[in-house]
Amino acid sequence: MRVLLTTWGSRGDVEPLVGLAAAVRGLGGEARLCAPPDEEFAALTARAGVPLVPLGPAVRPIVSGTRPPTKEDAFKLAPALVAARFETLTAAAEGCDVLLATGLMPAGARDVAEKLGIPYVYGCFHIFGLPSPRFRPGARPGTPSAPDETDLRVLWRQDAERVNALYGEALNSGRAAIGLPPVDNVRDHVFGARPWLAADATLCPSEGMTDLDLVPTGAWILPDDRPLPTELEAFLDAGAPPVYVGFGSMAAHAPEGIARVAVEACRAQGRRMVFARGWAGLAPADAADCLVVGEVNQQALFRRVAAVVHHGGAGTTTTAARAGAPQVVVPRIADQPYWAARVAELGIGVALDAPAPTAASLSAALATALTPETAARARAVAGTVRADGATVAAKLLLETAGSREGASAGG
Repeated sequence: MRVLLTTWGSRGDVEPLVGLAAAVRGLGGEARLCAPPDEEFAALTARAGVPLVPLGPAVRPIVSGTRPPTKEDAFKLAPALVAARFETLTAAAEGCDVLLATGLMPAGARDVAEKLGIPYVYGCFHIFGLPSPRFRPGARPGTPSAPDETDLRVLWRQDAERVNALYGEALNSGRAAIGLPPVDNVRDHVFGARPWLAADATLCPSEGMTDLDLVPTGAWILPDDRPLPTELEAFLDAGAPPVYVGFGSMAAHAPEGIARVAVEACRAQGRRMVFARGWAGLAPADAADCLVVGEVNQQALFRRVAAVVHHGGAGTTTTAARAGAPQVVVPRIADQPYWAARVAELGIGVALDAPAPTAASLSAALATALTPETAARARAVAGTVRADGATVAAKLLLETAGSREGASAGG
């Protein structure tokens, strides 16, 4: 069986699909991945032995500018991505038995599958953004004065209209070009009736959280057995466990001056630091108590740090939770406030939801995260976080590929 996986987004959107592709291959299937052509993603897929078909523009130049993307940028990017999916996926899906799409609203993917007569699956890494009776579209978790049921229906209808405005014209033009009728609700068309939820059940409980019939598989984790760099090993061995600080791909969204703030906060707690340079380019001034690293094995590193300070991406949150590392989450956009709230609710760390963290506020958050009680709770929760989600999803995907029933029914 041959499966086509596709996404467009940051590392947190790409790596889970590489993990899923590796699991498919481990079960005897074939998998190819259509994803952005960033050098980092090409290196990631090459390391895992997963064929990469470039899709759309590179992500890093778009999100790593001096300012966050604007509404105007979104209205240029959305139709370009739809067109890229019709062109790229149509060729890449030839000979495939199923197509799974994730990432930034993958409009165009289901339509290619429909034209080719193969099953389509939409995968998501969290419940944030799915039509829900429990929260407002785009609302940060914990927002007070939740609207009543009538208001929620109105707000979710407006959310669908927003998605239509971004993607509708391009999607229906593409469908017309391949002889398919138009759709009137792009969001619901893309999600289908049964999305697969690639998130750990402890970290992201989903029962009753959405109107859709979710298929929980667990997080899609790519195993990493790479050794840590010699310099990093030496730094870890030279003293007490340090604090890890990293903001992944949050270049334009990283808090201003966060490197300096984190240095002051960690020193106030008597801790050394490991900074992940990331797309934000974190690089504090040279000091004996700080080490800056590039792309490393977080699965190994997080087991050896005292706490993890990060932006609240799904992947980083899950990796830290699996490692039993206390967390301080400084969320910036999208689903990150959700993960921050879950970390706080589980007692495995602190949510520092502030526009501009200060050395004092981050130090106070670290003080809580570094307590024996938080560390013990983080270790206990680590034992509940499953690592087999990619295998669970791979088995389901191969079963779906084995039967072409429901090719255009959203999985």
